[in-house]
Amino acid sequence: MTDKEKFIGFKQKLLAENEKRYGDEIRAKYGEEEVNKSNKKVAEMTEEQYAEVNKLALEVEETLLAAYKTGNPAGELATKAADLHRQWLSYFWDSYTKEAHAGLAQMYVDDERFKAFYDKKQHGLAEFLRDAILIYTGMGK
Repeated sequence: MTDKEKFIGFKQKLLAENEKRYGDEIRAKYGEEEVNKSNKKVAEMTEEQYAEVNKLALEVEETLLAAYKTGNPAGELATKAADLHRQWLSYFWDSYTKEAHAGLAQMYVDDERFKAFYDKKQHGLAEFLRDAILIYTGMGK
């Protein structure tokens, strides 16, 4: 099996696991068409793009944690973290809107699964990210 074939298998497994875990929920929330577009983007992702998105995810996390320490969700580091988060989303979303980004940020606080993901790194981080994104998108504070 070639590396390319392994990567294709890896993406298929990733999509299947996501479908099993969240498929019904995300289709009910975002619609069949949007989910299919997102899945297509992941399926067509190259190994280089996959490496870039993972690198970007780490950069989001590092910048967000540094921004949190400033206590200012409107500050330069928080704005950078929100922009990096937007860039990260572009690997998964077919199109970007400020409204959708702000809605996702609110979900990070409202949905205990996402809140726990961010807050395990730093208590209060989900709310801080939400606030930074709401400011970044002009949809809040």
